[in-house]
Amino acid sequence: MRKLPAIVDGRFKLFESHAILIYLACVFPGVADHWYPTDLFKRAKINSVLDWHHSNLRRGAAEYVKSTTLAPALGLPLDPQAAAEAEKVLFSSLSNIESVWLKGSGRFLLGGNQPSIADLSLVCELMQLEVLDEKDRSRILSPYKKVQQWMEDTKNATRPHFDEVHQILFKAKTKLQKVRLMSTKQ
Repeated sequence: MRKLPAIVDGRFKLFESHAILIYLACVFPGVADHWYPTDLFKRAKINSVLDWHHSNLRRGAAEYVKSTTLAPALGLPLDPQAAAEAEKVLFSSLSNIESVWLKGSGRFLLGGNQPSIADLSLVCELMQLEVLDEKDRSRILSPYKKVQQWMEDTKNATRPHFDEVHQILFKAKTKLQKVRLMSTKQ
């Protein structure tokens, strides 16, 4: 399908991030149960979050970042209308994360006390907001205190691996900051 991410495990090939996460959590012995529990009710809830993610949070976050920040780097024009529509979806998604998925006493989605593959997927989606200028990123995330705490909890629970897999993102952030700085000087 020429899509990323994709993996090859022996002769088995798979693409789509959520399918890969589920596969990895199930195929390797010793993966802690909290990532993708064997309990079918808990799995169904995680699957629900993952399905919701693609239709909501991904649509809002990815399109907003593309329309406001990445477009010029990709040689595309800024698209204020697409950015405004994506921002609405993003705000709605952040509100739903707080009111639906983070409802309960746990630190993680669905009231969990340890992260699941759903936490990883959604937090990694929100990490792309790092490439926005700091004012814009703060404007978007600051109203959502529970989301901010959950993101920190997920990062902390998965360090140092979380930082390792986001190194490329942080390099892109630095590069985009330099480009923004140069454009303001001109």
